[in-house]
Amino acid sequence: MSSAEREPERKPEREPEREPERDERPAPHRLRLPGFISDADVGLGDVIKRATSLAGVRPCGSCLRRAETLNRWVVFTGRR
Repeated sequence: MSSAEREPERKPEREPEREPERDERPAPHRLRLPGFISDADVGLGDVIKRATSLAGVRPCGSCLRRAETLNRWVVFTGRR
């Protein structure tokens, strides 16, 4: 077999990098505040959203996305 008739060597294809799924994200940081928070968990985004609403600021679309992101990062809890 001559060199012209040989098939070129194929390099193994790399798998495309994939985005992390929601389940693969790290768990939020949990801060325990007994006496200040009820038994239900409250995210940092919810706390900021409530405070700004009480101050008269209406939430917009980016405010809601920011609240969701902050809720994934930090959660306040009153129980162990």
